[in-house]
Amino acid sequence: MAWLLDQCPADYRLYAGWRRHPLALAWVTTRHLDAQLEAMRTAYRHLRGDLTDAIGPEGVAQVLADLEAEGVRLLAARRAAGLVLDAMEGRAFVPRL
Repeated sequence: MAWLLDQCPADYRLYAGWRRHPLALAWVTTRHLDAQLEAMRTAYRHLRGDLTDAIGPEGVAQVLADLEAEGVRLLAARRAAGLVLDAMEGRAFVPRL
C-alpha cells in the first residue's frame, strides 16, 4: 500500500477509504498514472509550439529530455501498478516469452 500511495499525490494519504481498501487504492492509482502519462504526452506534443520563444531551443531540448525520462518512469510505474491491481483482483500472471 505504501508503494501505491507513493505513486499518487501526497494528499491521497488523507483518505481512509483508500487505505482501508487496497483494491480501491490500486484501482485509483492506475487511473492516476494513466492521467499523468497523458499529461506528459500532451506536454511533449505542445512544448515546441508553446515555449520555444520563451526558453529557446536549448531549453526546449532539455525539457523534452526531462519529459521523456518522466514518461519512462511513469510507464514503468503504471505497468507495476497494473500488475498489483491484477493480482488483487485474482488474475493470474502469465509470463510472456
